[in-house]
Amino acid sequence: MAGPFVVNFTFVDNDQEKYFTYNLLDETIIFHHLLDVSGQTKSFLWLESSQDWVMTYAQPRVQCDVFAVCGPFTICNDNTLPFCNCMKGFSIRSTSDWELDDQTGGCVRNTPLDCSINKNTSEEDRFHPITCVVLPNNGHSTEDATSADKCAEVCLGNCTCAAYSYGVNGCFVWNGEIINVKRQQCDGTTDTNKATLYIRLANREVQRLESNRRRIIIGISIGASVAFCGLLSLFLLLVIKRNKRLSAHRMENLQGGEGIIAFRYVDLQRATKNFSEKLGAGGFGSVFKGLLNDSTAIADKRLDGACQGEKQFRAEVRSIGFIQHINLVNLIGFCTEGDSRLLVYEQMQNRSLDAHLFHNNATVLKWSVRHQIALGVARGLVYLHDSCRDCIIHCDIKPENILLDVSFVPKIADFGMAKFLGRDFSRVLTTMRGTIGYLAPEWISGTVITAKVDVYSYGMVLLKIVSGKRNSGRQCTTSDDYVYFPVQVASKLLEGDVESLVDSNLHGDVHLEQVERALKVACWCIQDDEFDRPTMGEVVQYLEGFLEVDIPPMPRLLEAIAGNPHSKFDGYLDQDSQEAGKLQHTSELHEDRLLQ
Repeated sequence: MAGPFVVNFTFVDNDQEKYFTYNLLDETIIFHHLLDVSGQTKSFLWLESSQDWVMTYAQPRVQCDVFAVCGPFTICNDNTLPFCNCMKGFSIRSTSDWELDDQTGGCVRNTPLDCSINKNTSEEDRFHPITCVVLPNNGHSTEDATSADKCAEVCLGNCTCAAYSYGVNGCFVWNGEIINVKRQQCDGTTDTNKATLYIRLANREVQRLESNRRRIIIGISIGASVAFCGLLSLFLLLVIKRNKRLSAHRMENLQGGEGIIAFRYVDLQRATKNFSEKLGAGGFGSVFKGLLNDSTAIADKRLDGACQGEKQFRAEVRSIGFIQHINLVNLIGFCTEGDSRLLVYEQMQNRSLDAHLFHNNATVLKWSVRHQIALGVARGLVYLHDSCRDCIIHCDIKPENILLDVSFVPKIADFGMAKFLGRDFSRVLTTMRGTIGYLAPEWISGTVITAKVDVYSYGMVLLKIVSGKRNSGRQCTTSDDYVYFPVQVASKLLEGDVESLVDSNLHGDVHLEQVERALKVACWCIQDDEFDRPTMGEVVQYLEGFLEVDIPPMPRLLEAIAGNPHSKFDGYLDQDSQEAGKLQHTSELHEDRLLQ
């Protein structure tokens, strides 16, 4: 399915020599491969359109995976800047080197260890815990130490021992300088990669750290008391003025996220003029137009049904509530008073994509705008599939769920059917969800699904972006037969005729090379076998022209269904309606019964 790679790699390994070579498969491509000062091997392609280098490969993928990048007695954290920091009880060895972004010299002890033979208990070295870290892989296992205390004694008995760790795998000690300690996020889950490292420090150093900690606690307590008094005064002022301004407060912690506003129901009722101006409706509820007191235009989604509304509410808040991307709709806040479940989104001035593709009185989108919309949706799906803590499968990609802002930048919306897949799993068995006409064959067959179900739905959307019509709008032939549009696309690609497939409202004002590439990508996306479909990352590279796309084969399942006018799947081909909500409602009721 996929086009050729940019380079051809060769590894020679024999008795006389070992070496690695590569050569460009396309001599017109400008390719740059190097090992830079970060310690990472990187590959770049020259993008002529933007006159800039674009990184296409990096190994290791993150900075902290580079061996000894921060030097000894440091902790590396990919989520902070700077990513290298000294362990407690240590200071930077060379500040001038660190100012030049060279942290390989690492850190040194503030106070030397006490390792005399005749130890004074009051001066004996102690240990300071460093939690939630990936341990260095050069530790020595000590089978005789069957408890944490025994493990600590073993380390104290060896002057070269600098740290120990005790866990499910037993006792491990580290001698000499300690490198490659990596910070991990503590999220309460059980992860064998995360552990506590006990670093050995001089007794005076531990006392100093504990003294500093007490001062910090006292300072925080005093500061908190002062802040409480100030906040109490501010609260009284807000109570006096609450009828003159919109009242909202920050949600401090909902599944680990921050920054979403928790609205009162009466405030949203006022902002939407008692929910009087409806923007649209779906299987789970209605969306209303509103305006906050700070003149922010909002779309207020009111979920119906106590059980199903709660399910969609949790799915949307868990997914879109705590991630940010230019091609994902922004969740401003929510309301959970009584049985009410409302979600507050930024309002999209240009509505949804289907309004521009399928309605005669709408603005006709130029080809350049359509191409950017297709790329934006693909990039949003790449972020959901590859860049979040869990792989998020949207499960309902369709034009109605692609919103357009004032500049026609696409935003993926409606995450009520989203499925979360842990990074340790590649596929999941779940009940059918989504909209008929966009469902991948594996949904119909009831087998396990992967992120490739979104790829299939995206392929169907891409066909509609090009054609400007629903797939159910079949094309009449001279023999009075009807040809289902995706099948017609596959046929026309083989014939080399793509211009006839473009939306007639564009009057031929298109970039035919981009159109042909988009149609090829769409047909690859809707292949029957998920393994024949590209990933969304590959889709982006194809649409941007970094990789060539082969001629796709005919999707046999669609051809078979479309070719049989009496098929019971005839309605499956394309129904852009509120059937999605009905389908999800039925599926999840079945799922609830299975769980009971």
